[in-house]
Amino acid sequence: MKRTIAQKANHTAAASRRRRPKWSVAGSDPASAGKNAPYFLRTISRAVDVLEAFDEHRVHLTLQDLSRIVGVPSSSLFRMLATLQSRNYLQQNDDGSYQLTAKVLYGRLYEQAEQFRRLIRPELQTLAGDFNENVSLAYLFGDHIQVIDSVDSLHEIRITNRRGRILPPHCSAMGKAITAFQQREDIDRILEAYGLNSRTPYSICERRTLIAHFDQVRASGIAYDREESTLGGICVASAIQAPSKRVVAAISVSTPVARMTADREKEIMASVAQTANQIVIKLSESAVPGKGALKA
Repeated sequence: MKRTIAQKANHTAAASRRRRPKWSVAGSDPASAGKNAPYFLRTISRAVDVLEAFDEHRVHLTLQDLSRIVGVPSSSLFRMLATLQSRNYLQQNDDGSYQLTAKVLYGRLYEQAEQFRRLIRPELQTLAGDFNENVSLAYLFGDHIQVIDSVDSLHEIRITNRRGRILPPHCSAMGKAITAFQQREDIDRILEAYGLNSRTPYSICERRTLIAHFDQVRASGIAYDREESTLGGICVASAIQAPSKRVVAAISVSTPVARMTADREKEIMASVAQTANQIVIKLSESAVPGKGALKA
């Protein structure tokens, strides 16, 4: 016997209800269902607890550390750590401690960078409005420096920057500003990853000269790109030394050389430094423990 249209509709609806989990029918979601929900998997939850135990201040953790933080006996936790290590979420160091792999860290870094970008977007817009020139923000991801935000000027002739652009550490203002404040081994690693290729006749490509140049950047807190990456362009950048005292970001103003005078350069330099300081204050105010504090 053929089913009527109404019977088919009822059958389809019933089948859909059978396939849908109870939390979906109730209009909630798994996160709000709690640990007693029928679909909650304690093993996966504990694995996530292990990954979230690591942070900026707890980079290396031993089996005993993790057992105490997560609240799982060492004997049970060891198998979980071995599994996470086999799937390249954790790596074990020579001393037996564990740390997150780049696979996990970069995901966290991009999430943190996006938080950072959204928080200080108003400062970028204000600075861009003050000079009607391009203002950019860069962030350090492992061994490369990337533009994560940019506000263009309204001039027909302007220097532009695009989000996602990888900056040379030796001949871009923000690249210099960030690289100069790293530990020496990290500076070497960043320079090795990018190379010291000449972009223009003004690029600094000799390592010893560049290291001495980084000393000047650290002393002043300001870095310049005077046609070193693009002919006809000049850029002034300031490192952002946020609450953790690490420098992982920088802000800059870029303009064609034709619009730059000595007096305007001093004014831009002062404003870029002041904006960087305002950002540091804003980051400190947002760093509330346990509330997703930004740790640039």
